[in-house]
Amino acid sequence: MPGEAGRPRSPRTRVSALVALAVLAGAGALLYDAVSEWTGHHTGSWRHWLAHQLSTRHLDSPWALAGAAVVAALGLWLLVLAVAPGERRWLPLRQAPGSAVDRLGVAALLERRVCAEPMVASARVRVGRRRARVTVHGSADLDRARVVLNEELDRIGLVRPPALTVRGRRARHRPHMH
Repeated sequence: MPGEAGRPRSPRTRVSALVALAVLAGAGALLYDAVSEWTGHHTGSWRHWLAHQLSTRHLDSPWALAGAAVVAALGLWLLVLAVAPGERRWLPLRQAPGSAVDRLGVAALLERRVCAEPMVASARVRVGRRRARVTVHGSADLDRARVVLNEELDRIGLVRPPALTVRGRRARHRPHMH
């Protein structure tokens, strides 16, 4: 989708699409030769032998069924790889189309920003493609933490900022040993 800032695609998408097309072309050529052999027309030398084997074997033979299952599974896997979105750990940036930032990097930025707030002992941040979950340990104002985190997400400039969920937990107090 040219001109649209979408999720980056993995290079495997093009490669698997080319492999799937090559397999499809090879299967089409074999099917053409098998039909030619079956209708009495002649094909090339090795293709003649292969087409003869394919046209005379019963479809319920174990070798034919196993070969068909392997080819079907390989083809299905290649199609899944070709259409599956790639690079899921990257989130596209609004300011520079085609560039992206790692979800772990966004989580680190959010954690650093919320830990700078007063009364925050620590924070745990998990950033997904659609949601950012922040657990603040301490007695911080959660509304203030939400505002600060939303400002940080705006500063980062993601194309689709994740929905923010902020929860609070009391910091654990460890007894002092004397």
